[in-house]
Amino acid sequence: MKLVIDKEIPFVQGVFEPYCEQVRYMNGPAIGPADIADADALLLKGRTRCSAALLDGSKVRMIATTTVGLEHIDLEYCNGKGIYVQNAKGSTVGGVMNYVFSALYGSASRRSIDLSGYTIGIVGCGAVGSRIEAVARALGFKVLIEDPIRASQENPERYCSLDELLAGSDVVTLHCPLNDRTRGMCNDEFFSKMKFGAFFINTAHGAIVDEDALLRAIPRLGPVIIDCWKNEPRINLRLLDKVEIGTPNISGYSYQSKLAGSRIAVRSIARYFGITQLYDFFPKPDIEGMDAVHVDVIGKSQGQIASIFQYNYPIFTDDFFLRMDPSSFEDLRKTYKYRREFHVL
Repeated sequence: MKLVIDKEIPFVQGVFEPYCEQVRYMNGPAIGPADIADADALLLKGRTRCSAALLDGSKVRMIATTTVGLEHIDLEYCNGKGIYVQNAKGSTVGGVMNYVFSALYGSASRRSIDLSGYTIGIVGCGAVGSRIEAVARALGFKVLIEDPIRASQENPERYCSLDELLAGSDVVTLHCPLNDRTRGMCNDEFFSKMKFGAFFINTAHGAIVDEDALLRAIPRLGPVIIDCWKNEPRINLRLLDKVEIGTPNISGYSYQSKLAGSRIAVRSIARYFGITQLYDFFPKPDIEGMDAVHVDVIGKSQGQIASIFQYNYPIFTDDFFLRMDPSSFEDLRKTYKYRREFHVL
């Protein structure tokens, strides 16, 4: 088997060499058709666009990505060519949960907003949305959930319509996939239906939000927290100037997600090609003292919870670095010091 790997993927150096005819480590954005012509599999991050332009004429049978999102992979093309695609679904759940609640409590503390009795509206209830729901309920929030696909497959009474969620939520947080339904979904009409003073949080995908519409809505909204932007890394500087917290698409960048992304990708390649020795592969941590920690916040005051969350993830530091030099968006991601996760439940 011949394998091409994005050289920025951690914990995989030397893993496949004993079982492969050839392993090549390359700069992800620079990978071209000639580089993968005789490759059987690709192990990538989100920096390599896997489309017909790259894959046509290649021998690629499998693509594993350490990302949860699949926007960089043309799934229709891959399905048509019989190329199996595996993402790292679920790997960022803990990191995004930490981000959302650190941002929520941090912003509320900075603005002296009392979160008592607040309702959190979760748009999209997959792996991340489900974790947000569980933690929100444990912290005493009311919860509304909008997820048409799950509503059609499960008990519909558990879910509500998007209009009901927007009208009834004090916090709206996006955790839905990017597709034809959600692209540009957060437009003028969407924001007009939100409560006056409501929080808006996007850790899902930049293209879900019409940023001009959001700019128009900000005067009537509460804290706006944006981690995912359109046109990354050339982000909207007007929007960055107006949001409460702006970060360079790092909400899922926990140390545990880093380990999980590589683990899932390696195992998926191993199982596809029958490399039994790697079926239970687990990366060896390269930093001591980075194990996830449990924090006891149940029953604590809002101020105490805010302090605990900021101690474990000082989110305003990430906001500060992006504001200092927005042009360093990609470098901030590339050199990000992954934080350890904290668990509430």
